[in-house]
Amino acid sequence: MDRRILLIDDDRSLLDVLEAELRRRDFEVKSVTDPQQALELFDREDFGLAITDVNMTGMSGVELCKQLVGRREDMPVIVITAFANMETAIAAIRAGAYDFVTKPFDMDELALTIERALRHRALREEVKRLRKAVDNSHRFEDILGNSPAMLKMIALVTRVADTETTVLITGESGTGKELVAKALHAKSGRRDGPFVAINCAAMPENLLESELFGHVKGAFTDARTSRPGLFIRASKGTLFLDEIGEMPAGMQAKLLRALQERTVRPVGGDQEQPFDTRLLAATNRDLETEVEEKRFREDLFYRINVVRAHVPPLRARGSDILLLAQHFLDRYAAQSRRPVLGMTSAAADRLLQYPWPGNVRELQNCIERAVALAQFDQIGVDDLPEKIRDYKTVRINIESNDPAELLPMEEVERRYILKVLEAVGGNKTLAAQVLGFDRRTLYRKLERAREPAAAPRERALKTSDIPDEPTSSSEKPADPS
Repeated sequence: MDRRILLIDDDRSLLDVLEAELRRRDFEVKSVTDPQQALELFDREDFGLAITDVNMTGMSGVELCKQLVGRREDMPVIVITAFANMETAIAAIRAGAYDFVTKPFDMDELALTIERALRHRALREEVKRLRKAVDNSHRFEDILGNSPAMLKMIALVTRVADTETTVLITGESGTGKELVAKALHAKSGRRDGPFVAINCAAMPENLLESELFGHVKGAFTDARTSRPGLFIRASKGTLFLDEIGEMPAGMQAKLLRALQERTVRPVGGDQEQPFDTRLLAATNRDLETEVEEKRFREDLFYRINVVRAHVPPLRARGSDILLLAQHFLDRYAAQSRRPVLGMTSAAADRLLQYPWPGNVRELQNCIERAVALAQFDQIGVDDLPEKIRDYKTVRINIESNDPAELLPMEEVERRYILKVLEAVGGNKTLAAQVLGFDRRTLYRKLERAREPAAAPRERALKTSDIPDEPTSSSEKPADPS
């Protein structure tokens, strides 16, 4: 925060007093008695804020304020006047003044006004920086992010977008898997065709079959007319099967046959119908584990898992959290016509500390709520949901020299395994790769890791349990071997 202040008043004695008081409060101050000289100095040097008197020889403070703001609209100007009337106040505000104070004034109150103005400027600069980061961030349609994990994912889907390849999009709920699917469609040669999506977890097997493959008239009760399925309705376009890991086993076999033959048979029909549709699928499950545990067909898995795009959880995206928060803040402030510009540093810190189990969807909901509740031009900690503002991080302490605060290796390993598993969205295959284990070893350790941990008092190393150091070789304890 720039604490350099430019003072302008044709009363040198008042300037000397102000200069001394402000320097005592850790501000850097330059003062001039001539408004024209102030403009020349302003053009040569940077200041965080200007304070000007209203009544001066050669140029009024209101006119000087107008010229200063015209040169640099982001710099706040405080106007001092000896005449506390509404006309002067309105003139100062219209000229672009941040605030005005009347003589005689209290120095502590003036210092508070200055601090508030400087914080306001710092906020506006941070908002500009974040908005510029949003504009310059790596975008893939409506997906934005600058974190390494997101850049890797965006690079992959950019390469496969304009192909006919089937893409399996993995990631936790709320990470934006459908956004990735829509972006793949929009960047493909099928962009002029339809994008049709269905949630495989939202309907029973018989209804899902009818939705995907269609049905003929009289196939079942209420089937008064024939109806094409989504494979046919998505012709020349893209069909997106969301939550494919939830698909019933019987339906998996029928889907596999349709993908192999590139034809579908409507429910109740006896004719195969060819389709020309690109398939995209998404799941928040670890399909390798589902295959091993016989809940998902291995042959269908290999059919849909040609290219895998993993959407990282929000907690693994670092400063993307603030990037997305500012993006949502601008959107909801504009929609609700509320003058909210940004967030306090304390609120930003809470957003970065929170693990976001609901991912981007939860962040979006949080920011919409905060904009609605904000009482000022920035979101504060009190505007955030209670679970976010009161969240406390749990860290493994390896720096302490107090034996009572240190953990046994088994507990360190247990916590780290669970942390890695959380970071990869529950994907055991990826977790095993990160940890350097084979999958069986990971499963065995997970069974132990999920057991209740021993009480800290039982685990902690007690200093009384440490034997005294021998004073001579003859006093060394016997070799236990």
